[in-house]
Amino acid sequence: MPDTKSQKALILEYCESHALKQAGQREIRLIQAELRRALGADHRVSASYVANVLRHTGLVVGYEDRYVSPVLPEPYAARLEGALEFRDLESAEASLRKLDALHQEYRAAPDPVGVRLVRALVLKGKQRAESLARNPRVKAEKRREKQELAGWFRVWLESPDLFFDWLGLRRQSEEFRQWFESSPPQP
Repeated sequence: MPDTKSQKALILEYCESHALKQAGQREIRLIQAELRRALGADHRVSASYVANVLRHTGLVVGYEDRYVSPVLPEPYAARLEGALEFRDLESAEASLRKLDALHQEYRAAPDPVGVRLVRALVLKGKQRAESLARNPRVKAEKRREKQELAGWFRVWLESPDLFFDWLGLRRQSEEFRQWFESSPPQP
């Protein structure tokens, strides 16, 4: 299977040769078809991957799904880009702490765009975690962890002001300890 760099290079070449300034679902499908022609009929590149590559080049992309990163205009992009992480419980908690601090700052400003963008990132995290939790190709232990994290994101979206109190209690629960005993509760 070709590496991601060759896929990305082909996407960028397509954009240049077709002078794309924006892309919607139609353009993304055309790029996917071009990639199949170039890389083999059985080679599949997700629309999400294509959309994310296009978005990172600065193109306006009219395509959304749970794997496409939300549009982060400046000055928000500099602070929010890469803020959503949930490789494991610890990285998810650190990410939520950072996003929560930004959310509080934007609420106090008041900056409704900033508030909306932080919430959009947390929602993406929830959607992605839910998707991974349902994926049978993911190991059962990791699916359980992603299910837990989807719950964290859901609770934060419902009650951001109470989330960290709730998380402290959640980490002390018997269920949490049984499932994640390698991740001891944090004070």
